[in-house]
Amino acid sequence: MHAEPPPPLDDTDRRLLNRIQSNFPITPRPYDDIGREMGLSEADVLARVARLRADGIIRRIGGNFSPDKLGFVSTLCAAEVPAAEVERFARAVNRYSGVTHNYLRDHHRFNVWFTVIAPSMEEIASHLAAIREETGVERILDLPATRVFKIWAKFDV
Repeated sequence: MHAEPPPPLDDTDRRLLNRIQSNFPITPRPYDDIGREMGLSEADVLARVARLRADGIIRRIGGNFSPDKLGFVSTLCAAEVPAAEVERFARAVNRYSGVTHNYLRDHHRFNVWFTVIAPSMEEIASHLAAIREETGVERILDLPATRVFKIWAKFDV
C-alpha cells in the first residue's frame, strides 16, 4: 500500500526549494541566513525543510564533491528490480551514505539506477553485495566511472 501523497507545495515552499538547491550558505546558521533573504524566520525555514523531508520532497541536503579529487571512486549501477519491490529496494539502497542518486528509469530490463561513491571499489562491491543479500535482487550492473562529467542540475520548482 502506498502512502498518501504529500500536501501541495505553496509558493513559499517553491521559493525555498529553489533557493536551497545551490549556493547553500556555509555559515554557522545557514537557515537563519536563508530566512532573512526570504523574509522568514529561521524556525519557519527549519520547519518547512523538516516537513519537505518528511514528505519525501527533499531527500538530502549536502555538498556535492568531485569524488576523484577527494581520492574516492564512483560507479553507476543499474538494477533489475521487480515492480512490486522497487520501493523496498530503493529504501535499502538509500541507507548507504555514498549513494548520491537513485531513480527509476524506463528501460526494458534495468529499471532502478543509482550512483555510489566510496573510498575504494572494494567498499562499493561490499555495499552492492549487501544490497543483493538484503533485497534478493541479483542483477545489479556495476559501471565504474572512467571519466567524470559534472553537470549543473537545478530544478525550477
